[in-house]
Amino acid sequence: MKTQFSLTIEDTLFDITEAHPETIDIFISRGFPQMGDEEKRRSFGKSINLKTALMLKGINSESFLNLLKETVDGKSDTDVTLQNGPVQRAALTGETLNIMGLLPCPVRIPLMEQFEKFASAYTAGSGIALNYQLQAASLGLEWVEEHILGREGAEELPDLFLSAGFDLFFDEKKFGHFRRSGVFKDMTDFEAINSDFDGLKIPDPDRLYSIIGTVPAVFLVNTEELGDRDVPETWEDILKPEYENAVSLPVGDFDLFNAILLNIYKTYGPEGVRKLGRSLLEDLHPSQMVKSATRKGARPVVTIMPSFFTRMTGGKGPLIPVWPKDGAIISPIFMLSKAEREKALKPVVDFFASREVGEILAHQGRFPSLRSDVDNRFDENTYMWIGWDFIKNNDIGALIGECMDLFEESSKEKAQ
Repeated sequence: MKTQFSLTIEDTLFDITEAHPETIDIFISRGFPQMGDEEKRRSFGKSINLKTALMLKGINSESFLNLLKETVDGKSDTDVTLQNGPVQRAALTGETLNIMGLLPCPVRIPLMEQFEKFASAYTAGSGIALNYQLQAASLGLEWVEEHILGREGAEELPDLFLSAGFDLFFDEKKFGHFRRSGVFKDMTDFEAINSDFDGLKIPDPDRLYSIIGTVPAVFLVNTEELGDRDVPETWEDILKPEYENAVSLPVGDFDLFNAILLNIYKTYGPEGVRKLGRSLLEDLHPSQMVKSATRKGARPVVTIMPSFFTRMTGGKGPLIPVWPKDGAIISPIFMLSKAEREKALKPVVDFFASREVGEILAHQGRFPSLRSDVDNRFDENTYMWIGWDFIKNNDIGALIGECMDLFEESSKEKAQ
């Protein structure tokens, strides 16, 4: 006898999947890969309810509940935005574009919905098939490396790749030979850059990387845990002795954490990275960070997180968001597009660089867009950007490894 669907938006992900195991694949495809692992499904799934999870992903709760109900009732046909594999369309000309990437979790669903519409119109108008895999960024580097590392020639690479952060695609050993050989070209044609980024020179002067948006890191301060400490206002404040063992950092969010490490290293040197390690209390997912005020045991005084998650606090209670006066450290959201496929790729690049996509990033994900015609809706707009001179003058992949070693060593020393 089939179990009757009787779940609510307040139920935890674990309770839902325990009652209805057939929903596990739906959660995985919607950007919750943890639900596919039994141990993580218990730990992560018990820590977050459906309401919070859907808000993090920017998913409409009514539509998702209906999808779960249809799945339990055996009536659901998984739509294209739920698929983990490539989506293939019949090629009318025999030409295919391969598109791959990681999309920020809070905006993946609305971006996929708009991309589906674009893809249908593009193929119908051009006769060119789009073969694409656009996964949730929570899948992380392993998924990227699986599809990229070990490829000898440019012909083996996707025609367009989207990602964020400073990892694989800025690594000299892993990716530098493709970058130096002129495989990629920035095909965006912004007439001007959003005034929020005045003076930062974020666009790649070599016209290889196409930067379309950014992920800013800000502070969330628990005023009940401050004691006699001042509210931290800058990144330098976080490195002070009084914040040792008092800060929660997004260590597991490689895109953002590596940007934090590199900027701290650039501004404060190796000792700054060591101090950051000593400040670490624990590594929390942002959804856990915003609930840290109600946790038992040691609670972080400051959490460093993407600005998107600060609005989950609702402006109530002891948690207050603080925009660093020296700038929110930003991680780039970028595209790499093959120069030899420019004619076919240009409309696809234009879609991802469009005002429509910029507004999804800025308004639904709080990821500021570089487009000048997008209102990013931030009261503060001071940013800390690592700069292209620093990127060119350093082996970023090796430097990330060096910074991580310094960070981990100082964190362990503090614990002893």
